[in-house]
Amino acid sequence: MMRRIVFGLLPVMVLAGCSGGPSGSAETGVAQSPAPSSAAVAPVSAGVNAVQDGPCPYLDAQVVADLNGQKVLRTAVDPSFDPVACQFWSYGDAPQLTVLVRHMGSVDDARAVVDHYAPIGSTSPASSPAGWDGGRGPVDGGAVYAVSKDDTAVVITTDQEQSVKAELVAEEVIRNLGL
Repeated sequence: MMRRIVFGLLPVMVLAGCSGGPSGSAETGVAQSPAPSSAAVAPVSAGVNAVQDGPCPYLDAQVVADLNGQKVLRTAVDPSFDPVACQFWSYGDAPQLTVLVRHMGSVDDARAVVDHYAPIGSTSPASSPAGWDGGRGPVDGGAVYAVSKDDTAVVITTDQEQSVKAELVAEEVIRNLGL
C-alpha cells in the first residue's frame, strides 16, 4: 500500500533515507552545504492553523491537474511563507502536490533547503530550468523536485512516483514568479 506524503512529516521521511556520509560529492560537482536551520526548512503547516483554504496566487489548480495528472478538488495556502506555500488535494486525505518557495539570506541557506528535501546521497541531480540546481527523486509516497538559484529555493513534492511531474510544476512556478 502506497503511503501518501503528509507535508509536515516530509522532512522526517526524507531524512530517514539518508546515509550518514557527507552530502557533497566530487562526482556531482555539488559542494557540501551546512545543516539548515529549523527556520530554513520549516514545513508547510509550521504555524498553528496556518494553512487556509484558497487559491494559490501563482499556480493555477487546472495547471496542477494537467501537469500532475490528477483532478484538483481543493487548494490551500500557508501565508506564513512569502510567497505563500501552496497545497493541492485530489481525493486523498493528504495533498497530492505541495509547493514551497523560500527566499533565504544566502546561497548556502537556499542550498541547505534543497539538500534537506532532496539529499544528494539519496536523489539524482536536477538542473532545470537553466541556472537552477538541486535534486530529484523518489520519497516515501511520491517524489520530490527541489532546486535553488542564488538565494532562492523551490521545492515541489507530489504523491506521484515520477519526479518529472514535480519538475514541470517547478518550472511553471519559477516562470510565474519571475524567479
